Amino acid sequence: MPSPQRHLRLRGGRRADRQRHLAALRDGDAHVITAFCHHRLHGPYTGVDTILREVLPDAQRQRPELVARHQVELLYGIPELAALIGPAPATLASAGPFAQRTRFYGAQMIRCMSQGVVTFLIELARSRSAAGEAPLCLVFEDVHAAEPTTSEFVALLARRCDPATLRVVVSTADDVAPELAEVLDRVADDESCDDESCDAEPEQDDRSHEELVAAYVRSDGTSDSQAKIDAYRAADPVVLQRLHDERADELEPGADWGTLIGAVTYHRERGADPHGRGRDALDRAFQFCVETGFSAAVVDLGLRGRAVIDPVRERKLFLRFTQHAASALVALDRLRESLELYLDLRARYADAKVHMTASYSIAMLHTRFFVPRDHEAAVGWQNNAYTLASLLPDPDERRTYSVFQANGLALVEMHRGNLARALELVDGGIARLDEELGDQEWVLHRSQLFYNRARLHAALGRADEAYAEFTELIELDPLYTDYLSERAKISRKRGDLQAALADYDRAVQIGPPFPELYYNRGTARLAVDDVDGAFEDFAYVLEMEPGDVDTRLTRAELLLASGDVTAAHADVVAGLQLAPDEPRLLAMLGTIELEQDQPEQALPHLDAALAGDPRYPAALVNRAVAHFRLGNAATAVDDLTVALDVVGADPDVLLNRGMAYLACAKAELAVRDFDAALALPGADVDELRHQLELCR
Repeated sequence: MPSPQRHLRLRGGRRADRQRHLAALRDGDAHVITAFCHHRLHGPYTGVDTILREVLPDAQRQRPELVARHQVELLYGIPELAALIGPAPATLASAGPFAQRTRFYGAQMIRCMSQGVVTFLIELARSRSAAGEAPLCLVFEDVHAAEPTTSEFVALLARRCDPATLRVVVSTADDVAPELAEVLDRVADDESCDDESCDAEPEQDDRSHEELVAAYVRSDGTSDSQAKIDAYRAADPVVLQRLHDERADELEPGADWGTLIGAVTYHRERGADPHGRGRDALDRAFQFCVETGFSAAVVDLGLRGRAVIDPVRERKLFLRFTQHAASALVALDRLRESLELYLDLRARYADAKVHMTASYSIAMLHTRFFVPRDHEAAVGWQNNAYTLASLLPDPDERRTYSVFQANGLALVEMHRGNLARALELVDGGIARLDEELGDQEWVLHRSQLFYNRARLHAALGRADEAYAEFTELIELDPLYTDYLSERAKISRKRGDLQAALADYDRAVQIGPPFPELYYNRGTARLAVDDVDGAFEDFAYVLEMEPGDVDTRLTRAELLLASGDVTAAHADVVAGLQLAPDEPRLLAMLGTIELEQDQPEQALPHLDAALAGDPRYPAALVNRAVAHFRLGNAATAVDDLTVALDVVGADPDVLLNRGMAYLACAKAELAVRDFDAALALPGADVDELRHQLELCR
């Protein structure tokens, strides 16, 4: 298949027509890999697993350092790849029992892992090109039926990769997920297989009704043959149950996790025992997806699980399906649906543990996720959870859940600003578990308590204690990169930038590519004058997440400071294409216009920024500068007065307002501002004294 400068979206009602059309485009120059992405095959990462199984054997032989660099991401959602590249190192969370799991990941973790796999494929394609090997062409088939994790992966890959070395072909019969559709609109050509030029052949299948039904079942419900679909819909339900069970029996022995999540659950739900074997298959797949963080799959499997079990006779399992599905909905930003599930549990059961768990979860929605946050509502819900935990009849449960709920209450108190009370609660929980548990019991949960204590010590300014605690946590769970990032923050506040960079470098080396991590390392590199390193980190963040406003702003400021006004302007414009109303980007665009001495052009951008955020300090100050240069000193005073109300006494803002007062012939007010500025640290003393001379 040729390697043009764009990717390809191929539309067509039938898979066979699309495949024929693609075959006609091939000219032997590219290494083509076709991945069937229907979610019923392998659940999350269906299709991605096919690609990796194809490329990894050669990559492991020829480019082992590249594979090793991305081993964590490659194995995270597809652990069976360990047979090709070796096992991933265990973490405290992955090694502990599921029943004691208190750290769960979600959609953002999976997105970071997918970004790492995309980086691996891009680097692999580049190295193949440099070695004179054929470019890669990855054909993702049936993307309209892909699980959200695969759709997101394809969107990231198509947006980031160069079609000259790695071309993405998205083959689909219907609409695709919004993010992927938006990416393809920008980077892909669009072709259709439904017009006469494709020479679509009429569907012909002379097999008997029974053979068509069996063929549909053996396709794991992915066939788009209308004859097979019609035969399946018209078949005897008893026959269908038998065929689904036979197919599940064939697939299940030795199946990988993807097959167990996708095809096996599909067949067991439709077999003769959906409430027994179907329930068990769903539960097994559900637990894997919960542990991994496949949020969309957790919601899907959880709701399917609720549908096949009796909520009264199998209450424990019903609760597990519901609670984890509700939690996964939060990761997908479907907060109201999450709340509805928790309220459903409270209405169904008059049980202290159920109400305790639901109250905790609702408290977390209020204190962490709802906009606006409602910490007062959260403390009410969490007090309820804490009280119920203290009343549980079983002493072991009472101890464990009381500490867990106290930790939740500490989090709410931290958000309310009651840091001392939060620390008291966490310290009490740690002391109780240390007294009543053995060293190897509830290790992960106790590490979460230690983590919260360390963060509280840092927030209270007890840096030495916090640093020592993060160091202990790193020794306990060395692959959990949050600890390294938190310790790096303390080092930065201490002024020890080399120690901070060492922690950031270690976190980058052992973990997936978290954009925030690269951004923080970039700013630390900038602080030690490693401008090239900072640019490298910022570029990688924006390659992964071009809508990251903090990184976009910081890089634009760096470009502006280095004198590259054109590049700074292009960076901000690129950001505004993704977020046209973002106040910070609009203010930065106005700032760039001011740097070019164009206050008339700057003013509309700064006005727009303040329309979105009337108290954004940078926009207020720069609009004041624009008004001052245009001769509107009184208007500049107004903006600077608001800015001072927002940021407090700032020597530079006071200097600017004093100059504006002076231009308004209000020397007395100007002197007051200049004197106030001189009393503050960081003041421009020479300029302030010069302005005072002008006043006199």
